[in-house]
Amino acid sequence: MSEKELVERVQRGDLSAFEELIRPYEKKVFNLAYRMCGSVEDAKDLAQEAIVRAFSGLSSFRGDASFSTWLYRIASNACLDELRRRKRQPADYLDEPVITVDGEIRRQVADPSQNPLEVVERSELQQIIQDSLTSLPEEYRVVVVLREIQGFSYQEIAEILNCSLGTVKSRLNRARKALKEKFTVLELFPSTSVSKREEGGRQ
Repeated sequence: MSEKELVERVQRGDLSAFEELIRPYEKKVFNLAYRMCGSVEDAKDLAQEAIVRAFSGLSSFRGDASFSTWLYRIASNACLDELRRRKRQPADYLDEPVITVDGEIRRQVADPSQNPLEVVERSELQQIIQDSLTSLPEEYRVVVVLREIQGFSYQEIAEILNCSLGTVKSRLNRARKALKEKFTVLELFPSTSVSKREEGGRQ
């Protein structure tokens, strides 16, 4: 069954159709939320909020954009709203480091679902990348996540964020330069590796 047919069924009150409609996107929405906010618990909440918003608003969905574009727009807005709220009301998050006079100390919280070996084997590289993403301004962070992690085209990102193609490209280029500087300082990648991405990939 096509997405269009599933949407029409949901609009007629078929709840099971919504479950089928949203299923292919649940993990991607969570991943977007995690990369944007850097907290697993917050990502779960934001992904759930985005799905609830989508369900509530589906009655007014007219298909001007694809369902996936519309859903990611809702998810992106939910994440940006949360990041702006954090700026207004600073709070401690378990996934964020503690700032001390000697520098940053990463919080260590026991996870009953993982054994000690699994905790030790967590990817240090992934954490460095996430920390670097989290340090970006939110308007840059969202385009990097949508492009480099979710794989959307420039045009799709422009539709999701409801902005111009030029704005997407400008923000992405600035974000890549910022990441390139961070990775070069950390000697994580060769200095040209990030900038080369600007020329390749799906337009």
